[in-house]
Amino acid sequence: MLEFHSVYKTFTMDKEDIHVVHNANFKVKTGEFVAIIGPSGSGKSTLLGIAAGLDKPNQGKVVLDQYTLSEMDEDDLAEVRSTNVGFVFQNFQLLPNMTALENVSIPLMISSRLSERQIKEKAMDLLKSVSMDHRANHFPQQLSGGEEQRIAIARSFVNDPKILFADEPTANLDSKNGNMVMELLRDLNQKKKSTLVVVTHDHSVAKLADRILEMRDGQIWEASQKKAPNASSKKKSSAKKKTVKKVS
Repeated sequence: MLEFHSVYKTFTMDKEDIHVVHNANFKVKTGEFVAIIGPSGSGKSTLLGIAAGLDKPNQGKVVLDQYTLSEMDEDDLAEVRSTNVGFVFQNFQLLPNMTALENVSIPLMISSRLSERQIKEKAMDLLKSVSMDHRANHFPQQLSGGEEQRIAIARSFVNDPKILFADEPTANLDSKNGNMVMELLRDLNQKKKSTLVVVTHDHSVAKLADRILEMRDGQIWEASQKKAPNASSKKKSSAKKKTVKKVS
């Protein structure tokens, strides 16, 4: 579903080159739930933007499904995003002058040929799936952060994307709402068979994924957890609990 081949991204600030993504190589399988972890400023969000076709690398090849994003112009990228990609932002990105139902409907209004009634029905079904149908006519300022994020998730799935990207989806939420949001993402990932890629610095979020990738120094490494075989060896093995290897 997603492939990175020797991808580089460099920004220039005050005549100095900042290498945010450096020789990133990894693959994500169709239907897989992958978490990308790393500290703030490690380049995770930049990597996710490149993967979703929101940004382009300076060098390297990015393939999403059958599309080589790194070789496409902006018009073609916009078409791919509208029909194949869902995106959940850290700060929700809901339009303040539109209701929850209208916010969820926006992608369908832009890209689909459905009638107004069909769009409303589909958007309402998605709101029901995240238990927010009772808030359909409320505006974002009338909602809690957890409610806003659930509506943003409904919007991200409304076009039945093949892959969904989530950038720190629990960062602005308390633990209760954060857990609820992750359960929703995982549930929708399984029911709708969409591939899910989540960027997070929260290891408790990452543990829900099928696979964990770690971003360090602009590169991607595979992280795995090894459990101690028995209680007597727990202390001895604790130093080797976490292992990482570079993804080739």
